[in-house]
Amino acid sequence: MKQSDQNFTTKQQEALDSIRISRIILPILIGIGVVIFLLIRQFDPEEFQQMQWTSRTFLGIGLALILLVIRHLAYSTRLFILSNREFTFRKCLELIFIWEFSSAVSPTSLGGSAVAFFVLAQEKLSTAKTATIVLYTIVLDTAFFVLSIPILVAAFGLEIIRPGMESGADLDGWGYTFIFAYVLMAIYGTVFYLGLFRFPRRIKQFLVGATYIRFLRRYRSDAIELGNDMMAASLQLKKQNWRFHVGSFLATVTAWSCRFLILGVLITGFVALIPLDFLTQFALFARLETMFVIIAFSPTPGGAGFVEVLFGGFLTDYVQDDTSAIVISTIWRLITYYSYLIAGAIIIPNWIDQIVRERRRKRAQVS
Repeated sequence: MKQSDQNFTTKQQEALDSIRISRIILPILIGIGVVIFLLIRQFDPEEFQQMQWTSRTFLGIGLALILLVIRHLAYSTRLFILSNREFTFRKCLELIFIWEFSSAVSPTSLGGSAVAFFVLAQEKLSTAKTATIVLYTIVLDTAFFVLSIPILVAAFGLEIIRPGMESGADLDGWGYTFIFAYVLMAIYGTVFYLGLFRFPRRIKQFLVGATYIRFLRRYRSDAIELGNDMMAASLQLKKQNWRFHVGSFLATVTAWSCRFLILGVLITGFVALIPLDFLTQFALFARLETMFVIIAFSPTPGGAGFVEVLFGGFLTDYVQDDTSAIVISTIWRLITYYSYLIAGAIIIPNWIDQIVRERRRKRAQVS
């Protein structure tokens, strides 16, 4: 990939560096390394030979691919709505590829928000609208989990966290990790909601004030910038009608639901003993959503390695042998994770070249 324009700021350069194609090497190595480790420890050739690749299996894989496309279209639709149609739908499709790539090569706990700011800024979107898209996206994604998890717990109990977990007395390390992740998600989601819709100035004061604590002082400039972004985004959101918010949230629900359903149809396709009735499938959906809450705070790029290990323990009542778990999780990651690494490797170099050429053209005009 060519070097970026020298006029980029330090933060812009950091964001650009984070989506360089060379960054796919680490998550690929981690993912392959964990799969090899699991194969050595858990793979059973006899169990593999007993796996049946039936029409139900291939139907599950086909549905997973269709759901992947729907998920991408849903995210693109959300971006189309949030940008107030300043982007064409085709441009939204391209930008979501870049956004997903950045999430795939960054620790899941950090996500692609910093890159999203950079990417949208290069597309000549105003600072206020850029802040609105990125920050409101955080609120929408968090709201989906914060609102839906209590409903799922009410419907299926604590067993959505882990097989055999019937009461609080059964909570183990993963259970407490889930509760911690959910509470943390609810806290920062609430802060962003209040900053965008209720008290943007007060939230900015709170964020900046927190940086007077000694170990947080180095984040003061970031806190000021985030506070300013919240205030700018808040003004933009006040101008929007109910269709804007409803459409954005429905697109968010669709995208996240597809994310869980992709794995659900793969599991159902491979494990013929799983009933196809709504209640069973909904319970599986609930378990997968719980698993993703924990994955959201993975320290590895895109959850690489962490996801593969988590998969078996969370789904032992659905996928009962280790060999099938390895096969299903590998196909799932190929479809949903490595596909975006490959797409990003194709799309991003051309996108960066367009930006650099545009900047050089403008410099030539000025001089």
